[in-house]
Amino acid sequence: MWRRVLPSPSSFSGRSATPGIAARFFSFASSQTPPSTTPFPVSSSPRTTTLFSSGIPIRVLQHLSTASWFVSFVFPPFINEIELASGKIPKAKVENVMPIATGHEREELQADLEGRNILEINYPVGPFGTKEAPAIVRSVYDKRIVGCPGGEAEDEHDVVWFWLEKGKPYNCPVCSQHFKLEVIGEGGSPDGHGDDH
Repeated sequence: MWRRVLPSPSSFSGRSATPGIAARFFSFASSQTPPSTTPFPVSSSPRTTTLFSSGIPIRVLQHLSTASWFVSFVFPPFINEIELASGKIPKAKVENVMPIATGHEREELQADLEGRNILEINYPVGPFGTKEAPAIVRSVYDKRIVGCPGGEAEDEHDVVWFWLEKGKPYNCPVCSQHFKLEVIGEGGSPDGHGDDH
């Protein structure tokens, strides 16, 4: 078995800071009496106390420096309960959901936590595109492959795939739907090479 290391409540008494969560925890923990059938012997030594009513002895060391270290490192679940009880809802972070996420996966998780769908650009939905009001397809590049499924119900056809380029509207040869590319951001070539070769 292992034991948790906690600072002594007396090490905080000489400080100028107001008693915080750690001091309240120590007063609560030291006021609890262990049950008569404890699996571990409980000493009456001032350097040992029990955690809540479990009767498990916890060694209290005098040399740990601050209550904030104790609060944030030793008992984060205890603090989260206090934050929730006080009405504060901790903001979700990518590190809490998937600590090793990087790159595009991290961007997707961050967008999900913020309530955005980063992939909505991949699934354009809208009315049938006409010459006066073409269907707008967004892209982060200057050109993109687009598939036209036709209209609705009887007007559907097999998907026709084509390159849609910036500044060049496209007309589907099967259903005559019009498309136009809207570039978001800087644009550029999708293969990473410029046209200056």
